Amino acid sequence: MTFLANTPKSIAIKLTPTAERLVKKGHPWVYSDSILKASKEGETGDVCVLFDAKDNALYAVGLFDKNSPIRIKIINRGAAKINEAFFTQRIGEALAKRQPLINSTTNSFRLLYGENDFLPGIIADVYTKVLVLKLYTSAWLPYLEDLKKAIIAVTKVKTIVMRCSRNVLKEIGNDSLDGAIVYGELLDEEIIFMEHGVHFSANVVKGHKTGFFLDHRHNRKRVGALSKGKTVLDVFAYAGGFSIHALVGGARKVTSVDISAHALEMATKNAALNTFKGEHENVVGDAFAILKKYQAENKKFDVVVIDPPSFAKSKEEIKTAVYKYTELAKLGAQLVQKNGILVLASCSSRVSEEEFLESHQQAFRMTGNHFKQIEVTRHDIDHPIAFAEGAYLKCAYYLKS
Repeated sequence: MTFLANTPKSIAIKLTPTAERLVKKGHPWVYSDSILKASKEGETGDVCVLFDAKDNALYAVGLFDKNSPIRIKIINRGAAKINEAFFTQRIGEALAKRQPLINSTTNSFRLLYGENDFLPGIIADVYTKVLVLKLYTSAWLPYLEDLKKAIIAVTKVKTIVMRCSRNVLKEIGNDSLDGAIVYGELLDEEIIFMEHGVHFSANVVKGHKTGFFLDHRHNRKRVGALSKGKTVLDVFAYAGGFSIHALVGGARKVTSVDISAHALEMATKNAALNTFKGEHENVVGDAFAILKKYQAENKKFDVVVIDPPSFAKSKEEIKTAVYKYTELAKLGAQLVQKNGILVLASCSSRVSEEEFLESHQQAFRMTGNHFKQIEVTRHDIDHPIAFAEGAYLKCAYYLKS
């Protein structure tokens, strides 16, 4: 498949003093109101060459995105030619960071994590020999052939599947690009992959995002190690990531709770890919309502994992999000057996780690429960953090005394 897009041109750019300082410090975003001067009107995909306001020295290169409030996405400090050689170097650097993970019993990982791997607006996830390339900006369309060649050369993947965000599909007016096989062949949309020796499946064509949530891999493994001989409650279980690791880890019984019956069907399918002796129960319904019901029934579990979707998509939702995290911590705290483990996670980037952890302490005080914090984990190595806004995942482990 050949990708059609405008032939990009170069634009000389000067920024406001504040924006210039931020970019020089490593921030990858330039907002529209930070552009002081441009040599010509930009189109999405154009190369922006940033010059120092005082001495005209070139200090960064970015891609123009006229449909985003983040008008320029920085792709290099200093001069750069955006071609196959550029992508080959970037992808090689990204792959090297993931090598410890690749050398483990894992054949699925995030190869490219947008701005954090200095390719803003691009996500690339690998499932065995299939790579799913997801675009969050159409600024990359003119460069996709070179990007594709570099991916193939560096990773040796056999298949590349293209996925696009809703915004990109709307801009290009071509829904067929989402789920398109742009290299190799795909015999089955469902790819079976391995995560620390545990098997899962991902629908790389129609699945949410790229087909699976890879970010919690380390935490799933940790929960598996904590679950031997235990009863486990996995809340917001989705496709059963924590549940399956717990079962393979030797859990006596695992209860997976999710509002989506379809998601729990995927959890059942994922369970069937593995060997274990414990019992697996799916419960469909609203997590808050089910936790309250279990509390009223005085149910207890040895391990409780609560990993909700993002509660704060905007700044205005932060207060509500913190309230919800507090409520979930209160409910979870009362369902854990003495000497049991409570695992609380957040993927809301707008809620700080400090706010998240404080919501737990408030919940524990309100319920009169005593918990000792065992550890707090963040991103796995295939989700590196290069700037503050790139961080979102936090996960806290507590021991009930």
